[in-house]
Amino acid sequence: MSGLVAVIDYGMGNLHSVASALHHVGADEVVVTHDAELIRKADRVVFPGVGAIRDCMGEIKRLQCDELLTQALTEQRVPVLAICVGLQAMMSCSQENGGVDCLDIIPGEVRYFGNPLSDAEGNRLKVPHMGWNAVCQKRQHPLWQGIADMTRFYFVHSYYVHAEDRSLLAASVEYGVSADAALARDNLFAVQFHPEKSAGAGLQLLRNFIGWNGTC
Repeated sequence: MSGLVAVIDYGMGNLHSVASALHHVGADEVVVTHDAELIRKADRVVFPGVGAIRDCMGEIKRLQCDELLTQALTEQRVPVLAICVGLQAMMSCSQENGGVDCLDIIPGEVRYFGNPLSDAEGNRLKVPHMGWNAVCQKRQHPLWQGIADMTRFYFVHSYYVHAEDRSLLAASVEYGVSADAALARDNLFAVQFHPEKSAGAGLQLLRNFIGWNGTC
């Protein structure tokens, strides 16, 4: 039983595609909201996002979603899934928009891929990184259940995450650099890719999330 899944809405991105995917994999009840009372009642929290980090951080703080997210992680201790800019917002800072302070929930930096960017054979790579890429699992986790190592997931991003604590690395992706594709700590699982756009593998990850009790 998934109980109530709250998708935190701070006005950035089509969050209803995430909600639809959660419904599809069997979530009991899904709400897209920034209402503090609903989020505090939730049994699981999803923190997605797209767009420029400065705008995202402005709305996150204006709506006090940062406080709600911290409460979910440390007081409610419910399972939390962060997606794309949701992951980036959790880091200490980002190089985007000339440098932006983030939530510092996970110490580390969001870095620009660079231009020009090339792979190991010298082939030019486009930025943003947009499309399907193999994800290398770095350690076991309940959210990887039923998902083979090197399964391809869908990415859309110009900046990538590098966590200071490398023990948090749950998966990496190669795109000119080795980027953190997933980080995990306690009741938090955070991914750079979009599971709601990643076909069967993404749906499996969401199915694993709604069945996860928040322990590794």
